[in-house]
Amino acid sequence: MKEKQWFFYDEMEPKVCAEGVTRRVLAYNEDLMCVENTFATGAVGEIHHHPHTQITYVVSGEFEFSIDGKVNVVKKGDTMLKTNDVKHGCKCLKEGVLLDIFTPQREDFL
Repeated sequence: MKEKQWFFYDEMEPKVCAEGVTRRVLAYNEDLMCVENTFATGAVGEIHHHPHTQITYVVSGEFEFSIDGKVNVVKKGDTMLKTNDVKHGCKCLKEGVLLDIFTPQREDFL
């Protein structure tokens, strides 16, 4: 079976994940997944971990991120790597968008 190749933004339903946080799963297959997260100022991505490697790119806004106990403020253009099972989370300081890439896909997001 051929994998889906085209994912149109207008056809993707956003899901409210927490107060002030909306997730939209973009393109994916079982090996890789791209997810857009939109945050309101003050919204929190609770500290958590998962068995996926994750890269987060800051599309816009400003965030205070904690990765494995280390805290930094990141803004547009900054990128973070979170390896398997490392604890991480964030607080949005200025309304913004994060783009997450996971390997393998997050089945719990589907």
